[in-house]
Amino acid sequence: MQKGKLYLIPTPIGNLKDITLRALEILRTVAVIGSEDTRNSGYLLKHYGIDTPLVSYHKFNERKRSSEFLQRLINGEDIALISDAGSPGISDPAAEIIKQAIESGIQIDALPGATALIPALTGSGLNTDHFYFIGFLPEKKKDKTEILQRLESCPDTLIFYVSPHDLYCLAADLYKSFGDRSICLARELTKIYEEYIRTSLKEIVDKAVEITLKGEFVAIVEGKKVLEITDEELMEKLDALKDKDLSNKEIILKISSQEHISPNRIKKLLY
Repeated sequence: MQKGKLYLIPTPIGNLKDITLRALEILRTVAVIGSEDTRNSGYLLKHYGIDTPLVSYHKFNERKRSSEFLQRLINGEDIALISDAGSPGISDPAAEIIKQAIESGIQIDALPGATALIPALTGSGLNTDHFYFIGFLPEKKKDKTEILQRLESCPDTLIFYVSPHDLYCLAADLYKSFGDRSICLARELTKIYEEYIRTSLKEIVDKAVEITLKGEFVAIVEGKKVLEITDEELMEKLDALKDKDLSNKEIILKISSQEHISPNRIKKLLY
């Protein structure tokens, strides 16, 4: 018997029109839809006249649902997973179901679609060349501190999910760990009260900027600024490493990693 397929279908983060035609077609034809929140998802399905059976999965029943879904997939049924909003598997409990399906040889079809982090990033005005998605920080202080220590030296733009009641705590933690940096808060994306608040960590900590603490937030934070090193400074570093009996390849890799510069630039000075 041919196994079924597991579809991962992004759903609108606010505006119900932000769903693809293909997503709607699949939601109408699968045997069952797994949903993080059946109330929100039920509203979406009703809006589009979809009557496919809806089954809840969340962090409290995910193990049980994983077994149920897996058996149905093995029996040849197609199943769609949807999140409360956005892409299933990103900051929601679908990851375990996806992992078990892959281990059982089930084909995964992940559709493109609505997500909060990309429009928040592109609309922020901050660097989009390289970025690091963190999602929600852990609640335990030790785990949170370890993550922020790793991120402090990261030159890439940082993306966090944060709830309204944790916003000022996040800003305080980031300011303490990183110092002052530019930040853009994307609030209520695609909804009536959508707004981008472009400010700094210090201004948020000092409450010098007005923020409506309602809805969902994505915080886009500037990465650590890397000061441009001159050729003269590079030569000093090269000369210092030459005295440590390192190969040219080791020197290039070491300085490139430390200074976040192209290996080709170092090669031109070294040879």
